[in-house]
Amino acid sequence: MARAPLSIILKSTSSHAIVLFLFIVLLHLALPSSAQQPELAAVPPSPAPQPEGDALLKFKASVANSAAALSNWTADVPPCAGSAANWIGVLCENGTVGGLQLHGMSLEGAIDVDALALLPNLKVLVFSRNGFGGPLPNLALLPSARAIYLSNNKMSGAIAANAFVGMSALALLDLDNNRFSGEIPTSLAGLPALQELMLQNNRFKGGLPQFRDGQLKNFSVANNGLTGEIPTGLSHFDTSAFAGNKNLCGKPLLLCPDHPLRLSVVTVVMMAIVVVAAWAALVAVIPILCRARRRRRALMQDPDELARAAALVPGPDPERMERGECRGHCLFSAPAARKSEGNVVRMTFLREDRDTFDMTDLLKASAEILGSGVFGSTYKAALTERQSVVVKRYRHMSNVSRDDFQEHMRRLGGLRHPNVVPLVAYYYRREEKLLVYDYVDKTSLAALLHANRSRSRPGRKIPDWPTRLRIAKGIARGLLYLHDELPILTAAHGHLKSSNVIIDGANAPWLTDYGLAPVVNQEHAEQHMISYRSPEYKRSGRITRKTDVWSLGILILEILTGRFPAAFIKQRRDGPDADAAAWVAAVANDEAGGVDVFDAGMGRGGGCEGEMAKLLRIGLECCKADVEERPDIKEAARLIEEVREREAV
Repeated sequence: MARAPLSIILKSTSSHAIVLFLFIVLLHLALPSSAQQPELAAVPPSPAPQPEGDALLKFKASVANSAAALSNWTADVPPCAGSAANWIGVLCENGTVGGLQLHGMSLEGAIDVDALALLPNLKVLVFSRNGFGGPLPNLALLPSARAIYLSNNKMSGAIAANAFVGMSALALLDLDNNRFSGEIPTSLAGLPALQELMLQNNRFKGGLPQFRDGQLKNFSVANNGLTGEIPTGLSHFDTSAFAGNKNLCGKPLLLCPDHPLRLSVVTVVMMAIVVVAAWAALVAVIPILCRARRRRRALMQDPDELARAAALVPGPDPERMERGECRGHCLFSAPAARKSEGNVVRMTFLREDRDTFDMTDLLKASAEILGSGVFGSTYKAALTERQSVVVKRYRHMSNVSRDDFQEHMRRLGGLRHPNVVPLVAYYYRREEKLLVYDYVDKTSLAALLHANRSRSRPGRKIPDWPTRLRIAKGIARGLLYLHDELPILTAAHGHLKSSNVIIDGANAPWLTDYGLAPVVNQEHAEQHMISYRSPEYKRSGRITRKTDVWSLGILILEILTGRFPAAFIKQRRDGPDADAAAWVAAVANDEAGGVDVFDAGMGRGGGCEGEMAKLLRIGLECCKADVEERPDIKEAARLIEEVREREAV
């Protein structure tokens, strides 16, 4: 209720009341401060800020079907123990809740954003593939959020134009496969950090907001009811980003007409006659086409079986080499190439600045095997004189759905960093997948450090201290970038080792095989990926945001000592000793005992010993078995950047 001015109160109050009111005021002013003190003490203090555990329990209470899915969300233990999570689906960072990963848990109801707003460091929300309904919650109450995944739920209704005002940190928003209607909020175009916006498979209408040129890296509004001209800030995306909106026009779709198209009655009748005639001809041709199709199937395999040619078995094919169809070794055999004719299997490209190709081009490519690892084989395919790519074949990703796989590939395809090998394209088949990367013309860090000592490679130069320092700094920069751009992943790389670092001709490192943990079958990941060899996983069965830091520390020790951590190539069946803990302890003990642990091949002198020792100590800090004693990736990268080639004079 509105308060009336004092003058009105005085006019409408009896004289006795006025006297009483003035007496109370004068008495209050006349009392000394000591007399007022008891009154102040009687006022209850303001309540303390609500702990994060209470906030999450409040959120849990508002969600249906949460009892089983969030069974260990109890007041008995806090949600976070440092960077390790005690509660299911909680992502922890430095003892606070940094994210919630509740994907596919059959949760229902409305999302209680008021409860989530009590988590000051909440950056990532992954609520996709649940049954959340109702309108879009007030996400503006989460100003620190960087990535929000609400896809494949049952949310509906219009979204206010200003719904995202103030969310300056938001880099990724995924609302696809819901029932949202109305116009797309214009406030999305004003978000300075937004890079990925997925709104496909909803019921949005109206026009598209005016996004800035180059603002978005990934975008889709396919299968809505949008109308009007596509803004120039979105015109660089592929047509698939706008498919299913029959009233959209402009680049990359058909040009918009200058004025409405008006057809005469005669024109409409003529068009109807043409359509009927076309249908009659089609009905007559269908039996012929069906017979031809049956004959073709008798002569060649089903089109989907073309993906079996992706076995990428290398080796000389004399028949094709004699015809001049490939240079050196052919990637596929002649029968596989012949079977591909007339059945083009296309790759899905993630970059627009690369020449496109399809499976037929790969079938004809000259190729050589680069290696065979725990995930599959890796090949170099020379498509043309100027274009070569690396093709990696994966067989242990059969548990991931097509939608989830494509979504994650789009995320990886948007990465751009000078120390991260770009993902160019992919091919999906349930039994196996192909990932295509840019080809970096050099060798792996493992070969640079260890193969150079082989008698079969005489004269190869072992990298010196400045080269190794530049490599360590580049690896740290690339790893920090992955953690910043992939906040949804607990371990943004997950498989960091020397054979997954490529060194180019300028001795710059490029990280590869990154970000694969969400799409690799869990049992295979636990068996082979480096993150699952960490001390924290062996103790608690969990990895943390600092697990990649542990892998970075192992890599730094390998770079400085020239020793290969052989425990990485052992299998889990070798027992509890099949980890790197003893290897790290040996390096630390040697250093503490005065043994020269540094690789003799990288040279000494020139005032660099102190800086070498500094980097070694950073590596050992990153390898601490206790997660809380390790630096986080930002601190580790900062410490490595401070190491110099030689000591200051």
